[in-house]
Amino acid sequence: MRSVCFLTFFLGLWGPVAQAAEIRVLSPGVVFNAGLLNLAADFTGQTGVKVVILPDLMGRIMGDIRTRTPPPDMVVLPMDLMATLALENGIAANTFTPLGRVEVGLAVRAGAPHPDISTVANLAAALRSAYRVVYSNPASGMSMEAAIIDRLLKRSEFAGVHAVPTVRGEGGQALSRGEGDMALQLVCEIRPYPDISLVGPLPAELGTHIDNAVAVSAKAVNPQDARSFIRYITRPEATAVWKAHGLDRY
Repeated sequence: MRSVCFLTFFLGLWGPVAQAAEIRVLSPGVVFNAGLLNLAADFTGQTGVKVVILPDLMGRIMGDIRTRTPPPDMVVLPMDLMATLALENGIAANTFTPLGRVEVGLAVRAGAPHPDISTVANLAAALRSAYRVVYSNPASGMSMEAAIIDRLLKRSEFAGVHAVPTVRGEGGQALSRGEGDMALQLVCEIRPYPDISLVGPLPAELGTHIDNAVAVSAKAVNPQDARSFIRYITRPEATAVWKAHGLDRY
């Protein structure tokens, strides 16, 4: 009996220590694909805290933040959505942290000439020269970049562009499959495909970008490690990782 009691005491004492700390991060693809996974792996390697990245669709993420079980410890959102969540008391005080900007870019097949897109007029001419410009389908309402690109293509300057929403995946994926000769897509979602090539971001005056922020969830189970992870991914040494994957830190 004494042995059983001692074993129970021993397990109670060491059980929490044996269980590694873990934080859950809910993120849309715009940041999930822009270096977040790499930094999470580095953070785990240095601290032992496991970071579970939960990718989500932009059109569902606000609802999932409120209802997901277990809840996320940290959330990643576009600036305006993060502001809405903050007004709803959905994030911990003093944790709203600006992260960076991801631009929409133009991609061509690897080896194809890179057109001049330094001005809106040049971009429009380049797009009109394409047999087919593919981009993410805005019909589902789940993709913020698809909506941004769709609005762009409806501007009068881009009349005559043969643009086709893809029915499978993103614009970069469709271009990689050979479904067009140009694609409009977030820069972070062009870089992963070796058989397509980033021409560059679209002219700044078009405003085709997504600004992003991070924060600790008000429902966080492990808020202290979530705060530590935010400090880790926003320190100066992380800037090069973000840049290499298509996100520009502020």
